[in-house]
Amino acid sequence: MFLVEGAINVKELLGSDFKIVHLFITSQFFEENEALIKSSSVTFEYTDEKELTEVGTLESNNAALAVVRMKEEQALKVNKGEFVLILDEVRDPGNLGTLIRIADWYGISKIICSEQCAEHYNPKVISATKGSFIRVNMHYCDLKIYLKELNLAGVKVFGAFLNGENIHKVSFPDTGAILLGNEASGINMDLESFVTDKITIPRFGGAESLNVAVASAVILDNVKRN
Repeated sequence: MFLVEGAINVKELLGSDFKIVHLFITSQFFEENEALIKSSSVTFEYTDEKELTEVGTLESNNAALAVVRMKEEQALKVNKGEFVLILDEVRDPGNLGTLIRIADWYGISKIICSEQCAEHYNPKVISATKGSFIRVNMHYCDLKIYLKELNLAGVKVFGAFLNGENIHKVSFPDTGAILLGNEASGINMDLESFVTDKITIPRFGGAESLNVAVASAVILDNVKRN
């Protein structure tokens, strides 16, 4: 099981198909969300801000905390007409949570992670998603095997590299995958051979690099604009 904390995440949770095992809420949260809580038919207990903050991971929580059952993980294929996000060793929970939120914003419902990525049920990840973990499916696997299968299926794999083609000039197909690497070292060399198209975000100033989550937003915006 895992924790879901705070007003935004718990409200999203109440409207989802996740199984809530325990729900603790403040009277204020109930008053503000009475209809949603009653429609979910979830049993809850009242508590206060002090207790929620003490037992949870947030600096402060005046709303709600839920103990939720994890879903059984399933393999995620790339279907015709969709893009997926593939992450290689994204280890920072905040970055992973933000990536999930960005994927949700751009209608990406599948993220495939290397086994070295941060755990997506980590409380910091869940908090950073702002509820988007509800709509984005996650799968952890050996990326060599996964990318090889994409190559064999003829799915284009766009990898973010400093020496890639200017993303503003790339014509993206309807179906494909975006591969993003580790915050410090980028995409592992042993995955480079599976990349069919190297892309880069052109730099106009002096910054050395972009945060991986920021880079994902720029890339996905260009994919959708195409």
